[in-house]
Amino acid sequence: MSVLRSMCERVAERVDAVARKWLSRPTAKDDVTPAELMVVRRVGLGAVVALPLFPAALATLVPASIALPAGSALALAGALFSGVAGIALVRRIAGDRPDLTELAPVRDPADDLAIYDRFVGLVTVHDRAGHVLAVRGRDQAAYTQWMRPLAGRGFLDHIHVSDRILFLRALDGLRQGAGSQSVELRFERATLSGEQTQFVHMRCDMTALCGPDDAMTVVVQTRDMSAEVLLRQEAAEKAAQAESANEAKRRFLAAVSHELRTPLNAIMGFSDVLAGEYFGRLENDRQREYVSLIHQSGSHLLSVVNTMLDMSRIEAGRYELIAEPFEVRGVVKACEAMLKLQAENKGVQLTSRIARSVGELNADRRAVQQILINLVCNAIKFTDRGGLVTVDAEADGDQIRLVVSDTGIGMAADKIALIGQPFMQIDNAYSRSYEGTGLGLALVKGLVALHGGRLTVESRPGEGTVMTVTLPVDGSGIVPQPEAQLVPPAPVEFPPRLTTRVDGGRQAAPGEVALRQGGTAHGPQAKSA
Repeated sequence: MSVLRSMCERVAERVDAVARKWLSRPTAKDDVTPAELMVVRRVGLGAVVALPLFPAALATLVPASIALPAGSALALAGALFSGVAGIALVRRIAGDRPDLTELAPVRDPADDLAIYDRFVGLVTVHDRAGHVLAVRGRDQAAYTQWMRPLAGRGFLDHIHVSDRILFLRALDGLRQGAGSQSVELRFERATLSGEQTQFVHMRCDMTALCGPDDAMTVVVQTRDMSAEVLLRQEAAEKAAQAESANEAKRRFLAAVSHELRTPLNAIMGFSDVLAGEYFGRLENDRQREYVSLIHQSGSHLLSVVNTMLDMSRIEAGRYELIAEPFEVRGVVKACEAMLKLQAENKGVQLTSRIARSVGELNADRRAVQQILINLVCNAIKFTDRGGLVTVDAEADGDQIRLVVSDTGIGMAADKIALIGQPFMQIDNAYSRSYEGTGLGLALVKGLVALHGGRLTVESRPGEGTVMTVTLPVDGSGIVPQPEAQLVPPAPVEFPPRLTTRVDGGRQAAPGEVALRQGGTAHGPQAKSA
C-alpha cells in the first residue's frame, strides 16, 4: 500500500512539474496557483481513464483499425479541452477578487485633516490637555487675521479669563466620556488703536475623537455669534421694557381709579342732595334735568372706574375671591330686579328661566352677580326696542350654566374672537351708536377664568347673541391666590440706644453716633454712603 502511495506521489510531482512549465505566466507574481494544479491533475486522471475506454467503446460500432486511433484522439482532445476550460474558469474567478493589499494606498496623515477645510468657521484640533495641534476651517484666514498664533496654548490664551474655566470644564467632560460639548465664550480682540480690547462672542462645538492606543483628540469648531448675542440682548431689553410698561400701566390704572372714586362719590352724593331738594326747591325742570344728568354721568364714570380697578387687580393677580355656597336663583332674580327698569326704559323685555335642578353654587357671590350684571347690561345695550333678553340657569352634572341671550344686533365671526380684550368695541369707532368702554366683557372673562370656568359666545349679525358661562358647582376650579410672603418687621427699641460702630463695622469717630435701628451715622463728621 505504501509503495502504491509513493508511486502516486511521484506521478503527481511529475504532472505538477509539467503543468507549471505549461501554465507559467511571465506577468504574474505567482507562477501557478494550487487551484490550477488541481485542475491539471483531475484532467490527467480523466484522460488516463478515458484513453482505453473510448477505443473499446468505438470498437463495438466500427472496425478496430478505425476505433483505436479515433478513440485515442477523442480522449486526448476532450482532456485538452477540459483542462483549458477549467484553468480559464479558475483564473476568471481569481480575477474577480481584487487583492486588497495592492488596492490600499498609503495615506498621508495630513490628508485626514483636509476634510475640516470645508467646515464653517475656525476648526482646531486639540490634544487631551487642550493644546492646539492643527488649525483648519473654511474661514481660517478671516479668524487668524486678528488672532495671534494658535499653536500650543494660543487658543486658550485668546479666551477671556473668566470664560476659560468653561472651556476647561467642557474639555474635562470630553475626557470623562462625553461625546460632545458646546460652550459660548468671549474671545479678546485688539482694536485698531491697540489701546483697548473688545470681546467677540464665539460658540465652540467640541467633539472627542479616539485614535489608536486610546489617544484622544478634540475637534473644536468655532463660529462668531456676536450678532446672535446682540439680538438676544435687544430681545431681553425689549421684554424688560414691555414688562416695565405693563407694570406702570397697572399702577397708573389703580392709582387713577382710587383717585377718581373719592370726587365721584362726592359728585353723586351732592347731586342726590340737590335732586332731593333738601336745602330748597329747584327753580325749574331744566335744573332738575341737569342735576339728574350729573348724577347719571357720575354713576357711569364710577362704574367705569370700578371696572378699571377690578381689571388691574385681576391682571396683577390680586383679585381675591371669597367662595361661599349661595342659591343661584337668588342671584339671577336680584340681577333681573336690578336691571328691570333699565330694560323697560329701553323698551326691551327682560325675563329669566331657572331650572328646578339648579341649587347652590360654591363661588364668589359678588363676582358671579357682577358677571350676570355685565352680560345683561351688554345685552340690553345692543338690543333695539321691542327685543328680548333672557337669562337661563341650568345644571349640567357638576357644572352650572348661566346663559344670557338677546335678539340684538349680533356680531360678526371675526369680532367674536376679540371678545374679552380690554377697550375692544364691536362697532366702528367712527360710526359708534352705543356708548361703553369695552371693559365689561373683559372683566367677565377675567372673573370666569378666576373661577376655573369658561365663556363661550355664539352670535349672528342681525339675529342676536348667546353668551354662556359655565362654572364648577363645588368651586374646585377657583384659582388660589399666591400668599404674600410677609417679612416680620424687626423689633424697634424705644428709646433707641446709641452704638459705638457705624456702617462697615468701624469705630465711630468723635462726634459720630449711629442709631441701632438705622445704620447711617449722624453728626458733624457723618459721611454719605
